Amino acid sequence: MNQGTIHGLGLGPGDPDLMTVRAERLLRSARHVAYFRKAGKPGQARRIVDGLLRSDVVEFPMEYPVTTEIPLSDPRYNAILSAFYEDCCDHLRALSAAGEDVVVLCEGDPFFYGSFMHLYTRLKDEIPVQVTPAITGMSAAWTATGAPITWGDDVLSVLMGTLPEDVLADHMARADAIVVMKIGRNIDKIRRALKTAGRYDAAWLVEYAAMRGQTVQPLSQAEDKVTPYFSIVVVHGQGRRP
Repeated sequence: MNQGTIHGLGLGPGDPDLMTVRAERLLRSARHVAYFRKAGKPGQARRIVDGLLRSDVVEFPMEYPVTTEIPLSDPRYNAILSAFYEDCCDHLRALSAAGEDVVVLCEGDPFFYGSFMHLYTRLKDEIPVQVTPAITGMSAAWTATGAPITWGDDVLSVLMGTLPEDVLADHMARADAIVVMKIGRNIDKIRRALKTAGRYDAAWLVEYAAMRGQTVQPLSQAEDKVTPYFSIVVVHGQGRRP
């Protein structure tokens, strides 16, 4: 029997209308669909495709064993997640061995800070794996501000809010354009780093980009605001132009 293919399917930033034609075609024909989610939650990827799946689809929710309960620096964090990803891969291997194709739903682009990458690296040398790229969440965020993110020779830095404050400030000071992801509980640290780098007054906060409830405002007007998981900070470049 031929092996089935595992598809890492990029869904885009959140609006189903921003999904690629290829992604929608694969999605609507999929018999097996897998997706990541936090325990007890439906999951954003699954929410995006609501109403687009065939009636007899078989779903495989992959529930993270930990999210923010353990610090990233704790050795247990990697150990627990590594075992979790391996368990998920065992299930996908079995489906592939049975000749079944599986679509793994991925928010944004599968190769851009996504969980699918951890499956891909474990499976790519054993069974057929294909990746369908997509619009990233950060692209939707800077588009929502109504201004280009980069001009001419601008250097764009994409930073994780989980980085140490001094590292954030250093990158922010050297970059022309900035995107900061993984805001959440890191928002105060990010504000201080932007101020240290002299970029605070130019920063924008975008929440739920390309999703229901999208908001866009200067970061300086969002003082003391608790930011949701789906939030991104953007600082536009001002590089050369004709």
